[in-house]
Amino acid sequence: MKPIVTLQFAAAALGLALGSAAWAQAWPSKAVRMIVPFGTGGGTDIQARLLADSFRQSTGQTFLTDNRAGAGGTIGADIASRAPADGYTILFTTASLAVNVTLFANSLKFDPRRDLAPISMVSTTPLVLCAHPSVPAKSVKEVIALAKKNPGKFNHGVNSPGTTSHLAAELMKQRAGLDTVIIAFKGGGPSIAALMTGDIDLLFATGPVAATNMKTGRVRCLAVASPKKAAAFPDLPTMNSVIPDFSADNWYAMFFPKGTPQNIVDRMNQAIKTALKEKKVAMFYEREGLEPIASSPAELTEMFDRDIKKYGDVIRKAKIKIR
Repeated sequence: MKPIVTLQFAAAALGLALGSAAWAQAWPSKAVRMIVPFGTGGGTDIQARLLADSFRQSTGQTFLTDNRAGAGGTIGADIASRAPADGYTILFTTASLAVNVTLFANSLKFDPRRDLAPISMVSTTPLVLCAHPSVPAKSVKEVIALAKKNPGKFNHGVNSPGTTSHLAAELMKQRAGLDTVIIAFKGGGPSIAALMTGDIDLLFATGPVAATNMKTGRVRCLAVASPKKAAAFPDLPTMNSVIPDFSADNWYAMFFPKGTPQNIVDRMNQAIKTALKEKKVAMFYEREGLEPIASSPAELTEMFDRDIKKYGDVIRKAKIKIR
């Protein structure tokens, strides 16, 4: 009887495998939730809502943006990491995830490298140092000189704790020897709103947010934090032209919960590549100071690991902590 039992087990296993393959092949058969771990109006949220329309057209299903802001993006990432690995939950996040591996090492309830499956890079953008027009400085040098003359008087907003916006502000304090007050918000939307009203003096804004609001005259953009001058901001100098070796940019990428079937990962990867080639998407990215960069899951993994080390070294050397 043993061979019969073995055959029955093998047949059941084969049926399960074939059923899973068919289920994955049918993806998506219902709406897909795209978790944005930051508030509305920021660079991630803006892109998510634009790309959702393209994904709907290429897959035939709705992609719903679900903003879950808080704790530097870790709340939304945690929710995504614990979601079923069935292809119906996507995390659309930023380079802050690489920062948070070190910054929140003692409090993270998940391991981004173990619990998330990379899908693709989406875009990259420089961080842009912006000031409220009331700040009497029109260059990075003038900001530094002014802040040194008025220790503790200037507020430096950051998008939220643990973001590259936060790390860039801390780096500026450390490298330039400044005494500025860090004020954290729950995303790029709330922080740029505070800058426009004058509630904060300085902000490292993401490219899309800086490009949109620079045109209104309600903020003054002073420099880009990318290693080289940014095509989207041709008139702005680099931060490292004043502060040597200063570099902090922001990338955007998508992840599934770990264990999501590979063919679903591949189909979503292709949907991202298709979206980034669309004319309206390309025009939006150019206008908003973003560079579309699709990648393979392996390329995203390599970049993610590299940034974990880079930002981890900076955090430890600067003794940056979230209070």
